[in-house]
Amino acid sequence: MIPFIDLRPQNDALRREIEAALGRVLDSGAYTLGPEVEAFEREFAAACGAQHAVAMSSGTAALHLALLAAGVGPGDDVVTTPFTFIATACAIRYVGASPVFADVDRETHCLDPEALAKAVTARTRAVLPVHLYGQVADMDPIRAVAARHGLAVIEDAAQAHGATYHGAAAGTLGALGCFSFYPTKNLGALGEGGLVTTADAALADKLRLLRDWGAREKYQHDFVAYNARMDGFQGAVLRVKLRQLSAWNEERRRLAARYAELLPKIGLEPPFERPDCRHVFHVYTVRVPERERVAAALRAAGIGTALVYPPPLHLQPAFADLGLGAGSFPNAERAARELLALPMFPGLAPDAPERVVAALAQALGV
Repeated sequence: MIPFIDLRPQNDALRREIEAALGRVLDSGAYTLGPEVEAFEREFAAACGAQHAVAMSSGTAALHLALLAAGVGPGDDVVTTPFTFIATACAIRYVGASPVFADVDRETHCLDPEALAKAVTARTRAVLPVHLYGQVADMDPIRAVAARHGLAVIEDAAQAHGATYHGAAAGTLGALGCFSFYPTKNLGALGEGGLVTTADAALADKLRLLRDWGAREKYQHDFVAYNARMDGFQGAVLRVKLRQLSAWNEERRRLAARYAELLPKIGLEPPFERPDCRHVFHVYTVRVPERERVAAALRAAGIGTALVYPPPLHLQPAFADLGLGAGSFPNAERAARELLALPMFPGLAPDAPERVVAALAQALGV
C-alpha cells in the first residue's frame, strides 16, 4: 500500500519537540496569538526574506484580509486563475469584489501573463496569481502587466512554502503574499493556520488590526474587523516544523527527480519545471490518458492518487452566475480533465516512485 499522503512520518519524528512546544503554550497561558505566534512570524519572515509576517487563523483568512488591506472592495474586479482551490476566488467574493478568470499556462498550469493582460479592464483593482503545486507563477510579466495598470499584486502562495523565482522566495514577489498551513501543506500545522507576508509596514499594521477586531487596545476598535487570530498551539507547532521545511522540500525534490527519470520510460512526461524556479512539489501531477480508468487501476493496486482540481472554478455551481461555459479556458479545462496527482510527501518510501510507475505502466498496458 502506498498512500497518496501520510502525515504521520513527519509528525512522529518530531513528536517530542512538538509536545515540548505545546507544553510551553500550556505553561504560558497564551492560547491566542502570544509569544509563540510572534516568534513564528519573525522566523517565517526571516526564512523567506520578507520584512513583515502576520499570522492568521487560516489560509483563506490570509487571502481575505490581504485583499481588504490592499483596498479591494465592492465594484472592483480581481483577475485570477480558474485552476485553483475555491478559496482563492471565494476570498475575492468575501470583500464584495468580482473574480475575473484568465486561462493558465499550458505547461505550468499557473496564470498565463498574456491571458491576464487581455482580462484587465477599467474595473480591475488587483491580480491574484496562484503558485500552483509548488511552482511560482511567471511573476516578471505578471508584475509588468500590474505596473502598467496600477494593480495590486497579491500572491496565493498556499502551496509554495520555500519555492523561489529568480532566487526570490514565494510571498515576496508582490505587495502581499498569502500562505496556508493546512496540515497537508509543505509546512502544515496540526489544524488550521495562515499568514500574510509584506514589505510594507503600513499594510502589516492594517493586517494586524483586521485579524483582531480592529483593536490596538482592548475594547478600543478603529473599524469593523474580524477574528482571524492564529492560536498559540499552532504557532508553537509551526516553529518546530519550520526548522525542517528546507529538508522536507529537498526530499520532495529528490522524489520528483526520481519520478522524472522513470516516467518517460513508460511514455509519460514529468511535470514541467521552469529553469528559473525552485519547484517544491507540493503536488506531483502527471498527464495521463483515460485518467479515471488509470486512477481506478492504481487504487486496485493499493496506490493512492488524487484529482486536483476538477472541475475548474468557472464550471463550478458556485460561480455559475459568471456565465462562463465549457471552452472558456481551454488550458485550465484540459488540466482539470487530464492531470493525476501521484504520492508525494516527506517520509514516502524511497522505492515508492519505482512501484508507482510500475503500476502506472501496467495500467497503461506499456
